[in-house]
Amino acid sequence: MTMAMKSLAFVLTVTLFLSLLLSMKLHKVSAYITKNVNRDSRLHSNGLIRRKRNLKPSRTAAALFLAAASANAGNECNNDAVGGKELADKIMAFQHNRKRQGMQYRIIAADEHESMAGKMEEIYPDRFTFHKTSWGKFPDGTDNIEIGGFTPHNLISGEHVLFLASFHNNDSTLSQFQVMICLLQSFIESLTVVLPYYPVGTMERVTKEGIVATAATYAHMFSSLPSCGRPTRLMVYDLHTLQNRFYLHGNSVASLHSSIPLLKERLRASNIDCVAFPDDGAAKRFAAMFQDMGMEIIVCGKTRGDGDSRNVAIQDGDAKGKHIVIVDDLVQTGGTLFECGKVLKDAGALTVNAFVAHAVFPNRSWTRFALGGDRACFDKFWVTNSIPTVTDVLPKDDVFEVLKLTQQIIDDLDLYSSS
Repeated sequence: MTMAMKSLAFVLTVTLFLSLLLSMKLHKVSAYITKNVNRDSRLHSNGLIRRKRNLKPSRTAAALFLAAASANAGNECNNDAVGGKELADKIMAFQHNRKRQGMQYRIIAADEHESMAGKMEEIYPDRFTFHKTSWGKFPDGTDNIEIGGFTPHNLISGEHVLFLASFHNNDSTLSQFQVMICLLQSFIESLTVVLPYYPVGTMERVTKEGIVATAATYAHMFSSLPSCGRPTRLMVYDLHTLQNRFYLHGNSVASLHSSIPLLKERLRASNIDCVAFPDDGAAKRFAAMFQDMGMEIIVCGKTRGDGDSRNVAIQDGDAKGKHIVIVDDLVQTGGTLFECGKVLKDAGALTVNAFVAHAVFPNRSWTRFALGGDRACFDKFWVTNSIPTVTDVLPKDDVFEVLKLTQQIIDDLDLYSSS
């Protein structure tokens, strides 16, 4: 063997050895990242992450991405390009996940959501700091508000601010808009408004001139908020009409979310095997969210009766022998919900339960669904605490169970979902 051939053989051997070494190291890196992504997701979902992660910029991700690309270039004989891309995706997702979970917020809350703010700070003390606000009034009834976190030292300016809003009446709504304006004029880094229940979501159109479409006017007020350099993020849960998000423009962007994951947790621990909807609109909106659970679907709807009367009837599906939960976005007086429950029981359902994201219940109409009420047809009635002025007074030892939105909001805050 000539010297040239020996040299070539040596070079090829070294190249192969280095390629194998890089491949082994990247395999270990991939396993480490996969393990940590799964660990972080598990700890985050269980509320066990406590400390702030001091994250570096994505240089590590870039360096590992280059290493993966180099390994693929030197290991083409193994056709490993797809694996390198998957590894790079894992690396970027890992870095992005840690960066999101490490973002810190200063919390300002309406009176009604102070307990939620305190709980968020308790679960993640290194991510959330709650500053209590004084929502006072002068003798003439005008606002006398002092936002927390500004004295004796300004801890708000230059920070990401999370505002927990509750628009349960017009007076409170105006007060909270004033606080949002003040915050945005205080040189904050960003403002995220969590408004679990958007009370004007059902008033997005009119059929008579002179009627005010309050969904449009609220959208104008949000869109006219001052800019802090980036749009205000408005997080809303189970918005009644999804097109409301497009009414926002300019300085506010809607971020739409759902409380259905909270219900699904309860369903997995129950014997419920069927989901019913009071109308076709609810079915189109929510049915797809239960596909992974193998639930049977029933769709109810109103049919024309004698004269101008409308009767609720089953339009699709079979209730006989089923354990059913009726799902809708909100309940007011609950007439349609009650009629739907009664029809399902008459059709042979073994148990009938209900879930609504928003328990509006004007004039304490929830009493009719409580034990002993004239509409007490549900074995269990789940609601979220999106309207704490209502859910805080629901009886504890009754059919009602309030599902807390706190952890769901934290999770959605990190996901930056908009649909």
